[in-house]
Amino acid sequence: MTPDGECAIIDFTIDYNFCGYDLRKFDFGKEHIMKSPKILLFDLDGTLLRDDKTLSEYTLQTLSKCRKHGYLIGISTSRGEQNCLVFLKEMKPDILISSGGALVRRNDKIICSSAFSVRETNSFIASARELCGTDCEITVDTLDAHYWNYKTDPKEQDKSWGDSIYTDFKDFPYEALKICMEIPDPHLAQKLCEHFSDLDSRRFSDGDWYQFTKSGITKEKAILAICDACHVDAANIIAFGDDFADIGMLKMCGVGVAMGNAIKEVKDIADVITLSNEEDGVAAYLEKWLC
Repeated sequence: MTPDGECAIIDFTIDYNFCGYDLRKFDFGKEHIMKSPKILLFDLDGTLLRDDKTLSEYTLQTLSKCRKHGYLIGISTSRGEQNCLVFLKEMKPDILISSGGALVRRNDKIICSSAFSVRETNSFIASARELCGTDCEITVDTLDAHYWNYKTDPKEQDKSWGDSIYTDFKDFPYEALKICMEIPDPHLAQKLCEHFSDLDSRRFSDGDWYQFTKSGITKEKAILAICDACHVDAANIIAFGDDFADIGMLKMCGVGVAMGNAIKEVKDIADVITLSNEEDGVAAYLEKWLC
């Protein structure tokens, strides 16, 4: 099963335009955040979730307290929307950034989305199979579902994964928000990227899985859309994370909180380090500073 964290393998160059928003117009200063936070933004795996992929009662109660204090609750995850429905039902977040930033919602309204066309999706899958073998494992997030061709049912490994749909991806008829593939050889992953000009690739931190999205799709870009929709600055967001994909988000927001179990690179750039996800580090931080 693919974890949530991932590291970039191609290009961290910032494209300042995303869904019509200009990155440079936002104030990323940190000096006022502890006085006026408005949004609490959480990664899921390794951050808000315990290792068994559950939300503790303590965490849920603390989030409820924060909401009563007027804070907006947000999720920012590389999971597809359909793969976090169980948590959405429990948390009822005001903001959802899913598929690594390819889909952005404010309540039930889609703020931004960016997907490969049906033609691009099938072309990419065909090229990947040509390079990596016809039996390479693939997952695809679409707007309405999560598709896979694993050798084993992903729900047998992680019951939180939702109602994933098996397919052989032959003549796949849907646009893809995110494509993930198991590629043991990093050189093949790089070669695959070179075949396409309009995509970005990130490697998951503890496996041979790679995530592919349209070029420029990141959690940070999604946050810009949320800032505009909610009429807040990034300086008024407290963000929590643990892995490579969260680094930009933590640096960008007013306060970046690293989990105690976070990788060194995340801890090095964070403003605060809390307890681990197994110790309810998110709830511990919120209770100390906000509740």
